[in-house]
Amino acid sequence: MTIAGPRHVFVAAPGEPAYETATRVFNLAAPARPAAAVTARTLDEVRAAVRYAETEGLGVRVHATGHAAGSVAPMDGALLIRTRLAGGVEVDPGRRVARVPAGARWREVVEAAAPHGLAAPHGSSPTVGVVGYLLRGGVSFYGRKVGVAANGVRAVELVTAGGDVRRVDASSDPELLWALRGGGGGFGVVTSVELDLFPARGVVTGAAFWPAAHAPRLLRLWRRWARHAPWEAATSVRILNLPDLPEIPAELRAGPVLCLAGVVLAGDHPASAPAQAEELLGPLRSAAPPLLDTWRPARPAEVLETHMDPTEPVALHGDHLLLGEIGDDAVDAFLRVAGEGSGSPLVSAELRQLGGALAVPVADGGALDHIDACYAYMGAGLPEGPESEEAIARRFALVRAALAPWDTGRTAPTFVESTDRPQGHLTAEQVETLDRVRRRVDPPGLFRGDVTPGASAAA
Repeated sequence: MTIAGPRHVFVAAPGEPAYETATRVFNLAAPARPAAAVTARTLDEVRAAVRYAETEGLGVRVHATGHAAGSVAPMDGALLIRTRLAGGVEVDPGRRVARVPAGARWREVVEAAAPHGLAAPHGSSPTVGVVGYLLRGGVSFYGRKVGVAANGVRAVELVTAGGDVRRVDASSDPELLWALRGGGGGFGVVTSVELDLFPARGVVTGAAFWPAAHAPRLLRLWRRWARHAPWEAATSVRILNLPDLPEIPAELRAGPVLCLAGVVLAGDHPASAPAQAEELLGPLRSAAPPLLDTWRPARPAEVLETHMDPTEPVALHGDHLLLGEIGDDAVDAFLRVAGEGSGSPLVSAELRQLGGALAVPVADGGALDHIDACYAYMGAGLPEGPESEEAIARRFALVRAALAPWDTGRTAPTFVESTDRPQGHLTAEQVETLDRVRRRVDPPGLFRGDVTPGASAAA
C-alpha cells in the first residue's frame, strides 16, 4: 500500500512497484531493503520525504544509481530516497562550471560539456551517478592531471533535517563544504552540485589485450614507464577471465588476458598526446603483438567507453587496496595469485595507476583532497552460487596476503565494494571534525546511517 506523506510525497512499502523502482541497485549482489522508499524528482519531494521520515521515526538513506550498494550499511528501519531530480545538466562555458542535479549520470555531464571543448573528472563508467561519486572523492582517468574530483565541487545544494534547504559554498559554510567533499556523508540529501570543468582538446585512449602468458614481461615494462609517466597520462592493467558471451570477441574468451587501458590528455601541444602514448605502447607492442588494440586519438566523450565497464546491472563481489610504490617483486606476487596458472576465479584483477595530481594535497580541497598511494588494486568476481562466492572470498584473501607488503592500509571510497573488509580514507583528526560538523548540521542524527564506514567515530 502506498502511503501519502506530507505535501503529497508518495512513499512505497515493500512489495509495491514504486518500492522496487526506488530500491533498484546496479550491484545485484547487494540489494537494498529499507523499510520504505521513494523516488524524488523535485526539491519539494525531497523535503517532504525527509519530513515524513522524521515524523515516522525512520532514518534517511540516499542513493541515485545504486552503484555503491555493496559498500553501504544495511537499510533496516530507514526510508530510502532515490534522487532523480529534473532539470538536466547546465553548463556555463565562461565560468567552466556545470550544475548537475542529483540523479544525473556521468554520460549526461560529458555530453553537455563536450560542445564547449570542456571535460569533467568522471569515473570509468558512463552510468555511475555524479553526486555519489563526487561525495566519495572520485578518482578519474584525468585525476593524475586534475586531482581528486571532489576538489572541483564549488557549491552543493542539500536538504537537511527538518526539510531545510541549504546552498553551501566556500563563503556560506566552508567547513560544511569541506566535509561534503569526501567526508563520508551523513549530512543531508544532496540535490545538486556545481562542478569545475577543464579544457580538453582531445585524448589518446583505448585498450590493448594480450594473452596472459605475456603478463610478466609486459607488467614490468608498464611499471617502469608508470613510475615516471607524465601527469597527462593514466592507465590501468587488468588480468581478465572473461565469460563466454557472444558480445565479447572470441580471442578474448580463449583464456585469461592482460588488458592495458587508459587515457592521455592532450595539453597545450596536441601532438604530445600521441607521442606520450607511443612511449608506453611501443615497447609493449614490440614485446608481444596484441590480440586486440583500440588505442587511438579520440574525442574526450569516448573516454567513457575506455574501461569497458558493464552498463547493465550485474551481481558483483569486489575488493580493494591502495598500494605504495611497487617493484618487480610486487608484480610477481600479484601474478602468482591473479595471473595465468593461478586458478583465480576473479573476472578481473586490476592495478590502476595513481600519483600525479591525485597525490598532491589541496589547500582549499575537501576532506579527501588527495590520495597518498601509487596504485589502486581492485578485484572483482561474479558469484554464481555458494561455492563460487566462497572461492571468490578465498581469492580476495590470497591477493590481500600477497600484496600486504605494499598495502598502505588506506582505501579510496569509490573503489570500495564491501563493508566486511578493512577500509578507511580519513585521519582520526578528520573523523573528529566531521562528527562535529554532523552534530551541527544534523542534530537528531537523521542521516547517521548513511555515513561511510570508518568516517565516524560514532558508528
